[in-house]
Amino acid sequence: MTQASQARAFVFPGQGSQAVGMGQALAETFAVAREVFEEVDDALSQPLWRLMRDGPIETLTLTENAQPALMAVSMAVVRVLEREGGLNLGEAARFVAGHSLGEYSALAAAGTFSLADTARLLKTRGRAMQRAVPVGQGAMAALLGLDVDAARAIAAEVAGDRVCTAANDNAPGQVVVSGHAEAVKLAVDLAADRGATRAVMLPVSAPFHCALMAPAAEAMAEALAEVEMGPPAPPLVANVLASAITDPAEIRARLVDQVTGAVRWRESVLYMKDQGVDTLVELGAGKVLSGLARRIDRGLRGVAVQTPVDIEAFLKAQ
Repeated sequence: MTQASQARAFVFPGQGSQAVGMGQALAETFAVAREVFEEVDDALSQPLWRLMRDGPIETLTLTENAQPALMAVSMAVVRVLEREGGLNLGEAARFVAGHSLGEYSALAAAGTFSLADTARLLKTRGRAMQRAVPVGQGAMAALLGLDVDAARAIAAEVAGDRVCTAANDNAPGQVVVSGHAEAVKLAVDLAADRGATRAVMLPVSAPFHCALMAPAAEAMAEALAEVEMGPPAPPLVANVLASAITDPAEIRARLVDQVTGAVRWRESVLYMKDQGVDTLVELGAGKVLSGLARRIDRGLRGVAVQTPVDIEAFLKAQ
């Protein structure tokens, strides 16, 4: 592994980065990208690529569609880098990591899951998460300008006999809480009094990463038990641990925990920096994670690779 690859991590976006037309430029430019989208369609017995290309956005945004679709775009970028640029992902970075569903993209890229199995797992995950809580009973909200300890204190104060917990610690001053809708709304009101610069309900269809997702965790335990897994190369920095793991049995357990557990993204990024990483390369749709890099630590650089132009620039810099 070169000095440059030791200082680099590949990261993979989560839900919210989807957009109609994502992956289209890749498919028009690279045959291997089209092959990825076709393989995902075949695995799901669903014309997902057509939905990604043409919309409507309301259908694409459904959790069971958005999750495998975002993974497909990430894997299209990975396969193009491998075929066009000769990139060996196992040797090209120190770690992989992904935000929520992006953890599955990271594991597919690192060889733990096949592409087809990853697509099916994410379809199952999306459906199970959507069905775990009746529509309207759960909610999520972003508390901006507060650190995770303050957000946890607010969540505990409003919860009572309901669920309300810090679900995503994305960056300093950007924490998401999740749980019963009534409790989350109270958290938004209280956050304003506790110094939040902004507190806003999020347009999501379910309360992800909290105890209300327990039925979905059970479904994923069953699904993951049936899938062949290998050790990732490079290692995975797991959402729920904010540290690196490679053992397939450990990864399986942490993926189950992840459904109800918090996404410790800020801590995961700081862990990677402590291990010598100075650049996060985001592979796939959007620029959320690369944009968060310097917010988490000003010594970090974020690079987004999602278009043919991005790919060309990235490969030229190698």
